[in-house]
Amino acid sequence: MFAEDEARLLLDHTDGRAAVPDELEALVARRVAGEPLEHLLGWVELAGHRWSVGPGVFVPRRRSELLVRTALRVTPPTEVVVDLCCGCGAVGGAVLLGLDGRSSAALHASDLDPAAVAHARRNLAPLGGTVHQGDLFDPLPAALRGRVDVLLCHAPYVPTAAIAGMPPEARDHEPVVALDGGSDGLDVLRRVVADAPAWLRPGGSLLFEVGTDQTGGALALVAAAALRGRVVHAEDDDGPGGTVVVAAAGT
Repeated sequence: MFAEDEARLLLDHTDGRAAVPDELEALVARRVAGEPLEHLLGWVELAGHRWSVGPGVFVPRRRSELLVRTALRVTPPTEVVVDLCCGCGAVGGAVLLGLDGRSSAALHASDLDPAAVAHARRNLAPLGGTVHQGDLFDPLPAALRGRVDVLLCHAPYVPTAAIAGMPPEARDHEPVVALDGGSDGLDVLRRVVADAPAWLRPGGSLLFEVGTDQTGGALALVAAAALRGRVVHAEDDDGPGGTVVVAAAGT
């Protein structure tokens, strides 16, 4: 986004408020200092919808729209969509909106971070989604085991050593727990993939993002869990980028 586009959004954000010049000046100063634009606006756009987000919360990237589109192309969910590491809930919410009435599937989301959970509840409650606070599968209702049609996971996958080289918007303003995937970036995904078969229904699918150089390791994890894996690259799809692994359970 160009600077003039950001300036217009900030100007629109302050329109109609008292002491607008002072507020606008403060917002511009915070942006120049590296604070994410989305934190200043209080929303992020993903898949054509605005989602509540704020300081200290991971900002979904446009490349996650590939995860949303891919999820909508796998077997349509009939019962349950689960969104792990949901952050503000944008990915799971976008999938639910993308079904456009084709399914009555329930959405359950979970995240460890209380700030993210607060925004996810704000975003997903109007859609009928339920948000749980806790580590991965731990807070989900046990009744969902073996019933999940689509299991989304936006786990952190940045290798620890690479975090220092990230843009300051992410490095300094987003929670490390939402970025740090361990030495090879796959630590959290190891746990998710290993436990996924117990939660997926026959024919259900786990979908998650990785970096392009991590697909080999990710597919090895999928195979070890007796799931059928494939990779969807950005060049296979119209959009702003991304790499998604789809891991399907047997029927």
